Amino acid sequence: MGGCVTTFSEMRHKDVINICDGARLGRICDLELDIDECMGQLVAIVVPGPCRLFGILKSDEELVIPFHCITKFGDDVILVNIPPAKT
Repeated sequence: MGGCVTTFSEMRHKDVINICDGARLGRICDLELDIDECMGQLVAIVVPGPCRLFGILKSDEELVIPFHCITKFGDDVILVNIPPAKT
């Protein structure tokens, strides 16, 4: 992911889509950054967990998506590659 500069304000208005199954995961609610002496690096994006009770109540869980799983920052969406959970 080279040279793309965007703000958190811009990123949080984009839908996060999983390219493995086409699922809409929501919109970014938080970021995880690694801040060292000179630069900060994006480590992960955070989206809210799935809604409960017919989509009315928000979940207390959050989905943390590591940076290496982000495949593309598009104009309207952020594409991620998250394999399905093995049960």
